[in-house]
Amino acid sequence: MKERPILMNGAMVRAVLDGSKTQTRRVIKPQPQMVTDRHIEPWQGDPAALLSLLAESGRKCPYGQAGDRIWVRETFCMDDNGHEEWPIFRADGAELPQRQPTRKPARWTPSIHMPRWASRILLEIVSVRVERLQDISDADIVAEGIDMEALAESQDRYDIVCKGTDTSGRATERSAWRDLWESTGGCWDSNPWCWAITFKRVTR
Repeated sequence: MKERPILMNGAMVRAVLDGSKTQTRRVIKPQPQMVTDRHIEPWQGDPAALLSLLAESGRKCPYGQAGDRIWVRETFCMDDNGHEEWPIFRADGAELPQRQPTRKPARWTPSIHMPRWASRILLEIVSVRVERLQDISDADIVAEGIDMEALAESQDRYDIVCKGTDTSGRATERSAWRDLWESTGGCWDSNPWCWAITFKRVTR
């Protein structure tokens, strides 16, 4: 069993903590169609065949395989209490602590710089597969941590405002998934192949 880090933004962290997020998708780099290795050519778009061929060519998921663990890096700040120090987390809605004038002002530290000991979330990988971004099922969209209550509210608001009109654009699980993907800087239209990782939280 190996442990590897993974970056998550505030929304992802909150979804993991409340138990609504049990999957995450990360773009395969480089994309399979860009690989010229002869072992990759015969997959012809089949996800299971592609996963097998990637493994045979030594290209496994960089976050690990089933049974491995990933620890979450998130935006944090070091606070202090006398002689002790511990991190506070931006995803919790915490405010930066006030410090003495003789000390440097507190600031948020980007997630990429979080050390292993400061991480509060440890996940165990249940399964890894590959699929196109837009091939995700509605059930898996929910498992990605989509806020279903917020989605229902947006649907209700749309129905109230647009009732009796020809306006289109009612919120759906898929449109919410696209919004989430693009909010992290991902490109929806390119429909990339992704590592689809299912995990469970490990209680320490």
